[in-house]
Amino acid sequence: MLFNYKVVTKEGVEKKGQIEAATSEIAVSTLQRREYVVVSVVPDSKKSLLESSLPFLDRVPMKDIVLMSKQASTLFEAQVSAVKTFELLGQNAESKGIQKALSQVTEDIRGGTSISGAMAKQPRVFSDFYVNMVRAGEESGQLTETFTFLAEYLERSYALTSKTKNALVYPSFIILTFISVMVLMLVKVIPQMASIIEESGQEIPVYTKITLGISDFFVNYGVIMLIFVVIAGFFIARMMSTDSGRSRIDVFKINLPGFGKLYRKIYLARIADNVNTMLTSGIPVVRTLEIAGDVVGNTVFKNILDDAVEEVKGGNSISSAFSKHDEIPQIMVQMIKVGEETGSIGKILKTLANFYNKEVTNTVDTLIGMIEPAMIVLLGVGVGGLLMSVMIPIYNVAGGIS
Repeated sequence: MLFNYKVVTKEGVEKKGQIEAATSEIAVSTLQRREYVVVSVVPDSKKSLLESSLPFLDRVPMKDIVLMSKQASTLFEAQVSAVKTFELLGQNAESKGIQKALSQVTEDIRGGTSISGAMAKQPRVFSDFYVNMVRAGEESGQLTETFTFLAEYLERSYALTSKTKNALVYPSFIILTFISVMVLMLVKVIPQMASIIEESGQEIPVYTKITLGISDFFVNYGVIMLIFVVIAGFFIARMMSTDSGRSRIDVFKINLPGFGKLYRKIYLARIADNVNTMLTSGIPVVRTLEIAGDVVGNTVFKNILDDAVEEVKGGNSISSAFSKHDEIPQIMVQMIKVGEETGSIGKILKTLANFYNKEVTNTVDTLIGMIEPAMIVLLGVGVGGLLMSVMIPIYNVAGGIS
């Protein structure tokens, strides 16, 4: 969601702008971390009805940002000016959202704004992580290396996320098919067979009575049940849009049987990769942990990183801060501690990121190998059980007639 803000800088200068955030509270928190005094934060009312109803139309795919970063690295390496670089990138971008953002970035740079400053005005495209990495590249004079670094990091992140999402497509399809087939049979097929069984006058087995009862329920109350599901879905969506709701969902995700370990490894890989990338680029430890908390994607781990920020400000080490939380494995804590003591924390974090990325890949492959046959068996047993519960009495009737 886009918010218009008015703030006062440390120098006492009033500043206006826009910021992308899930809620106004997050927008205020983000501005305060930038050391601004927040005067006001209000939702942007200038968005069209279509944009408000369909926000995904303006969303920039991660793969487009990866491609843009690679192209930017190549153009800077060829010593093309910043204005010309982003002008070319904007003209050749496929996504409308990124075209619009890069066009504005070009105009801001032409007007004297730094590259990172111009990108900070486009939060829908460039995250705090991205902006701070570019700022570090500007300060060190290594923009080419920074954009190459960003492209490699985002590509790893995109590959990891895509693999996880794609792993859930097949099980989701099987479950949807299973539910559709079961409902169709209970509503259309079973009632027709029920009339034959009831007219036969024979004693109906208990399992057949249960099946017929479920079928009657779906036939008579199916519409009410559908309305209930839609209403429940609406309230769940509303709950997930609140901070407390997202927190509950995030806690549930990392404790979910089977998938909980997968989610934990994804977040641990993201933390290790983010922190390594930013520390290697020269971003201060406190700011690194703040940004990592914003981009980790889970409130549980965000709270851990926020606590680590306060611990580090108080003079403690990252490993000491992480050791107070059970969600962070001891092997990760000990390796970070070794890295801090030997001055090779970047190398240690890179090793951890690679380790957890491989763990995620292996876990996904294992889950797919277990879920696929289980779903097929479940579908077969469910449909076969329904058919058998009504076909056996019908066969008994046919046998009695013969």
